[in-house]
Amino acid sequence: MQFLYFLENLRNPVFDFLFSAVTHLGEETFFLVFAILFFWCINKREGYYILMTGLVGTVINQGLKLACRIERPWVKNPSFSPVESAVEEATGYSFPSGHTQNIAGTFGAIAMFTRKNLLRIASVVIIVLVSFSRMYLGVHTPWDVGASLCIAVFLIVLLHPVFKTEESFNKYMPYLVGVSAALSLALMIYVHAVDPTGIDEGNLASARENAASLFGCLLGLLLVYPLDRFVIRFETSARWYVQIIKLALGLLGVLAIKAGLKTPLGLIIPNIYAARVVRYFLIVAFAGGVWPLTFKFFSRWRIGFMERFTSWLTSKFAKKSTRAGT
Repeated sequence: MQFLYFLENLRNPVFDFLFSAVTHLGEETFFLVFAILFFWCINKREGYYILMTGLVGTVINQGLKLACRIERPWVKNPSFSPVESAVEEATGYSFPSGHTQNIAGTFGAIAMFTRKNLLRIASVVIIVLVSFSRMYLGVHTPWDVGASLCIAVFLIVLLHPVFKTEESFNKYMPYLVGVSAALSLALMIYVHAVDPTGIDEGNLASARENAASLFGCLLGLLLVYPLDRFVIRFETSARWYVQIIKLALGLLGVLAIKAGLKTPLGLIIPNIYAARVVRYFLIVAFAGGVWPLTFKFFSRWRIGFMERFTSWLTSKFAKKSTRAGT
């Protein structure tokens, strides 16, 4: 707590705004966006790597939160004050940090997979900034953040051999998906079977919501992975401007399911956790089994004026490179 008190004394409106903005990168929505970006547009195997590292890490994270039941810093120490705007998103118990887990799993997997040093450096910088932001905002202790970083690094190293080559990916991915789905089912059973005595009602509800989301996602992967491997077999390649359109339209579909189906499913399915499982299952089913059906069309799509602009831009860079070499 001494470190958090030290950071509290350093707070000012500029840093409050900066770290409040940076910390959002660790949220669930951004995790989905980054994973889908790589899955649809850059490298499908890397997209799976990011997704599995994030999902498995979150299963472990949520299980530890409920098992350890460590309160947030301002609950343990009433004299301590977090940045007020960050409190609303700080749901569930404090240990380990969910935002840190998300960002470290996502960008750690990117750094591990890529061979580009600049991307690795950028990934590490983002991880450090988001991790620090959780402490600066006063919603997590160094122990919370450190534990999440350790879990993320462990999973990144452990799972990397699965995704290193196409051969290892095809061989081990079915087992990984199956084991991960079983872990998420175990978490679902645990959060509903645990004795609620002494557990804050809001924290228990948060754990059950997150467990339902994870179970829905991993059920979706049980469908999507074999469907993609044996039936769809989509390719990620397309013109750069088409990739932007493909990503934007697809994300609109994902967000429509995530936000738009919440109320209708709640009316159809009385149990809120069952409704959440279905909603997240549909998100993954759409992202991996429906929207990729359009990718053959996108790979052939050409827009005349964008082609001319691309040619002009390429020629400009080619001229500059030629001049630089002379």
